[in-house]
Amino acid sequence: MKAVIQRVSQGRVTVDESIVAEIGLGLMILLGVAPEDTLATVSQTVEKIAHLRIFEDEENKMNRSVLDARGGAIVVSQFTLYADSSRGRRPSFIGAAKPDIAEPLVAAFAEQLSALGVPTQTGVFGAHMQVALVNDGPVTIVLEY
Repeated sequence: MKAVIQRVSQGRVTVDESIVAEIGLGLMILLGVAPEDTLATVSQTVEKIAHLRIFEDEENKMNRSVLDARGGAIVVSQFTLYADSSRGRRPSFIGAAKPDIAEPLVAAFAEQLSALGVPTQTGVFGAHMQVALVNDGPVTIVLEY
């Protein structure tokens, strides 16, 4: 599982000119699923992200989690995180899980993050989405499990 986590002051996902997810302060999480990922991988990744101390405290130090900051999250499935461009000019995506594996794991990820207390929204799996955000900091973290 790969995740690109961006601390945002606002974020939005649009599909066919309709807003499907929108937050203020929080995290935009681009999530890639590998064929070998399981619910255990999901739980480990969710736990890490929910408690990452990447929000500033009163002393302007990154010392607070999204839970501490009372922020929200948008989870966007993104198989392109598994792009392999080592050969040629057209990336290969064979390292990404097929939709029948990835979709339930992305849904489980969002459900588990929400269950931990982070208000969580999602993009639309498999849809062409427009993702807009204001990266706060900028803070961008890449995780891989």
